[in-house]
Amino acid sequence: MSEDPGCIFCKIVSGAIPCKKIHEDDEILAFHDIHPIAPVHFLIIPKVHIESLVECNDSHRAALGAMLAVAGRLAVEQGANDGFRTIINTGRVGGQEVYHLHAHILGGQERLPRMLSKS
Repeated sequence: MSEDPGCIFCKIVSGAIPCKKIHEDDEILAFHDIHPIAPVHFLIIPKVHIESLVECNDSHRAALGAMLAVAGRLAVEQGANDGFRTIINTGRVGGQEVYHLHAHILGGQERLPRMLSKS
């Protein structure tokens, strides 16, 4: 697996930093967000270091597919029984804070707020 030694998510994948893991397989790792903004808030990351969605190519299809393939099941298992939101922030303008591709899965409350306000 490709790894960036300065990347916090790569350190989580390697086990150097602990996480509250909810799923792991050969391609991906899912774990609870350390600063949740909803009752259900976890991340799904590829084990290989991909900086953002912009850097993805055909070689990343398996990891990307694995991320989405487990999202629904994990969301329901974590308590998002009536729907959830999947967010992938990409780049500075997209609000990406950690430059290792990751999907936020949010749910577990009556209704999530609007993603963007109309202005």
